[in-house]
Amino acid sequence: MSNKLIRYGFITAGLTNILAVLFFSKFFTNTIIPLTDPAVMSNFGLIMIMLWGLAYLAVANNYKQMKWVVGTFVIEKLAYMIAWVSWISSNDVGKVYDKDMLAGIFYSIYGINDLIFFIFFSLVFYKLISNK
Repeated sequence: MSNKLIRYGFITAGLTNILAVLFFSKFFTNTIIPLTDPAVMSNFGLIMIMLWGLAYLAVANNYKQMKWVVGTFVIEKLAYMIAWVSWISSNDVGKVYDKDMLAGIFYSIYGINDLIFFIFFSLVFYKLISNK
């Protein structure tokens, strides 16, 4: 992966976290997302997702000097993937769609998004720790 591609990956991850939360939560007016999984996706939890997005943006130009921060991103994405798998395996996402289409889409895809960026951050972290 080139440095340019990695930089754009961090920017994409950051913007995805920020813009997706704002879009799917309808700028925090969508009550279905926080009610559906209040342990992870409360409004506070959604704000924290946006803060992670800001952290990705902050690292984009200096990721080479922040390998352990990148490693933290790997763990963070893994945690959200586990939370999603746990939620999706014990809940009916169709019921969420019945209440609100955007919330249904959000719960259908957020773990897939986290998987994609987990792989990205893992590859970057591996590159940084192996000096490749």
